[in-house]
Amino acid sequence: MPEDSSLAWDAVVIAGGAGSRLGGASKPELVVGGVALVDRTLAAVAGARAVMLVGGPRREGVGWTVEDPPRSGPAAAVAAGVAALAAAARGGGAGAGAGAPAGPAPWTVVLGVDTPRAEQAVQALLAAREGDGGASPVGATSFDGAWLVDGEGREQPLVAVYRTRVLAAHAEGDLIGASLRRLVGGLAMIAVPDTAGLSRDLDTWDDARFWKETLG
Repeated sequence: MPEDSSLAWDAVVIAGGAGSRLGGASKPELVVGGVALVDRTLAAVAGARAVMLVGGPRREGVGWTVEDPPRSGPAAAVAAGVAALAAAARGGGAGAGAGAPAGPAPWTVVLGVDTPRAEQAVQALLAAREGDGGASPVGATSFDGAWLVDGEGREQPLVAVYRTRVLAAHAEGDLIGASLRRLVGGLAMIAVPDTAGLSRDLDTWDDARFWKETLG
């Protein structure tokens, strides 16, 4: 059966940052469960039509970019990734995917590189987008995406899927130093309850120990 092009998706993986809570260690290259975080996250988005890494180590066959100036915040990083995917799709550059149609996919998954259970998180997000699980915004006749909501009720904008055109529109303008809330504020998002801790990240050495014990 042919793939439904309306459900095609790209991915932006945010892999930069100073790793200050890890003493400056390269977070993307930390190994948990026998796999570096960056490679674990890239495996989680293997079904994407195109993938763009923002910051961090480069990987063959995957697009790479960085926000300008570097380390100017997660909102600027997401915006840089979205813009680079659009440029790659127009020009057939790295990250565009073999035989991909011109232009970005209708949907964009956005992930932080420090989400060890990214694979299950992406599956949950894509299922919610297709109406399987999650709660649509009250009164919304359409929605702009879906994100995980942790056990304390916090939305996770870096564990989310967005309509590309909506995300691109919000990513315009000066986002240097801006928060993710400024970037995605006002979007009509499906809330996907994260009852299994899929959005738990790795920020500290205590987190690293937890994940190494959990994933081996």
